[in-house]
Amino acid sequence: MSKKHVFYLVLSVLIFDQLSKIYVKTHFELGQQWVVFNWFKILFVENDGMAWGAKLSDVFSFISDKSAKLFLTLFRLAAVVGIGYWLLDSIKKQTSKLLSFAIALIFSGALGNIIDSVFYGFIFDHSYGQKATIFAENNYSGLFYGKVVDMLHFPLFSGYFPNWMPFFGGDYFTFFNPVFNIADVAISTGVGLLLLYNSKSSRLNQSFTQNDKFDLE
Repeated sequence: MSKKHVFYLVLSVLIFDQLSKIYVKTHFELGQQWVVFNWFKILFVENDGMAWGAKLSDVFSFISDKSAKLFLTLFRLAAVVGIGYWLLDSIKKQTSKLLSFAIALIFSGALGNIIDSVFYGFIFDHSYGQKATIFAENNYSGLFYGKVVDMLHFPLFSGYFPNWMPFFGGDYFTFFNPVFNIADVAISTGVGLLLLYNSKSSRLNQSFTQNDKFDLE
């Protein structure tokens, strides 16, 4: 992929991601939902931590929530820089289009969530019992302490685990329960394509190795 194509891809994901987040943030109260279909809902939640809502302070009890949030945001910034360098290097070396496409999706998704973490606490007020205002005077936190906005919920089906099942028997469950956003979709798709690329590369290398072996014989 050329730099121009990568730029348009990253820009498209960022615009789509940020417009959806800003719309939900300014039109929904926290926890409010809009049922599109029984299996698809727009549900406004905020993620203050890592994937699945986990926090560093939950793992390391000696770290305060505020310090954990700052560390996570700085780590994400460093990761985005690293992924960006990897993307530019793949374009420069004219590697596989699939590889460049996958890295571009991961980069754009990571950058989209970074924008939330760095700026949202500074430009929005809170969403508890009210619809947030953008560029509010009373921001809900500050730079580097924003929360990631999630809204895509796909409760495809729900029910109870069989009573004979260990640990979870009789418990109620929903599949698929996590709430995510466009940036998360881009990251997940990019990771999936990376796995596909690595699988193809492994099969190709294995094929070349076998052919070389036959030639030597």
